Amino acid sequence: MATVTFDHATRVYPGTERPAVDQLNLHIEDGEFLVLVGPSGCGKSTSLRMLAGLEDVNAGRILIGDRDVTDVQPKDRDIAMVFQNYALYPHMTVADNMGFALKIAGTPKAEIRQRVEEAAKILDLTEYLDRKPKALSGGQRQRVAMGRAIVRQPQVFLMDEPLSNLDAKLRVQTRTQIASLQRRLGVTTVYVTHDQTEALTMGDRIAVLKGGLLQQVGTPAEMYSKPANVFVAGFIGSPAMNIGTFDVVDGAAKIGSTSVPLEAQQVAALTDADGGKVTVGFRPESLDVVPAGTPGSFAIEADLVENLGSDSFLYGKLKDDAAALHAGDSDQVIVRVAPGSVNKGDVINVVIKPGQAHVFSAATGERLAGANDSVEAPAA
Repeated sequence: MATVTFDHATRVYPGTERPAVDQLNLHIEDGEFLVLVGPSGCGKSTSLRMLAGLEDVNAGRILIGDRDVTDVQPKDRDIAMVFQNYALYPHMTVADNMGFALKIAGTPKAEIRQRVEEAAKILDLTEYLDRKPKALSGGQRQRVAMGRAIVRQPQVFLMDEPLSNLDAKLRVQTRTQIASLQRRLGVTTVYVTHDQTEALTMGDRIAVLKGGLLQQVGTPAEMYSKPANVFVAGFIGSPAMNIGTFDVVDGAAKIGSTSVPLEAQQVAALTDADGGKVTVGFRPESLDVVPAGTPGSFAIEADLVENLGSDSFLYGKLKDDAAALHAGDSDQVIVRVAPGSVNKGDVINVVIKPGQAHVFSAATGERLAGANDSVEAPAA
């Protein structure tokens, strides 16, 4: 097993001026499951391919353990990669697919069979070893691809959106299997996805990228409760965080006809560039439904109520046109409510739960930490 280190690693594709990955500094511990997440084009797959040796590193370096592998051929890096597409040989059995890399490497047949059978047992594939890929379901094929990586016993697993081709139910089931398998094997794993729900449920730590730049690294709990900037706040969490930019009046953010108090150190951290404004975010579950007229409350009219059984989410707009909120790419505000308690067209009054407002600079988007809320700069 081994650690993985990106040391100011940069990739600039020919014909472009802006780096696809810009001075990435990231350290992954031995045996850790790290998820690289971000929107399309953020550089997450490029970072993985740089680690695999499939993309050149134009500046900086990459280490596996204490070994600089920046200029080492992919076959000599002691890594195994699982792709979005299974890429199984259709004319080979499951056993032959799983053991093919070992066969090419000249591994004795008895050892190949032993490793394949061990991996098949771990992945519940023993009864399918003599089948061809066409006789398997999508989830089983993906497990065969996983087995092919496991039998090689590499220092590092690399996974590039391996669940994207699976249906929703199978994706949930398989991500649980992958996470438990990684913890059982203890192999350092770098996993790329655009699905922040996968990131939150699978990773020991998450690294969020945007435009080739690392935004924040932390545990799922840290990313959810203390996002370092507005981008991370809006990207991590489902449904998305409600975010808006408001005037600061008498030490409070003015949301329509009400105010959200700010801590003194948050107000002190504002600069002239903020123009007397502050960005405030709060998650759908951070709102309490209260009677009209409750101090600090604001009214929301329901455009849609999404009933999920144990939870319901109200999608609506502020009744007071003097303020605007949005959640993700939508101009709506989202509130988690008790199932059956609200219908389309209803108006409810909500208040932000104490201590659950996230405050950011209107100019830079960086988090303005409260008294018990320190967030480290993005780092390994």
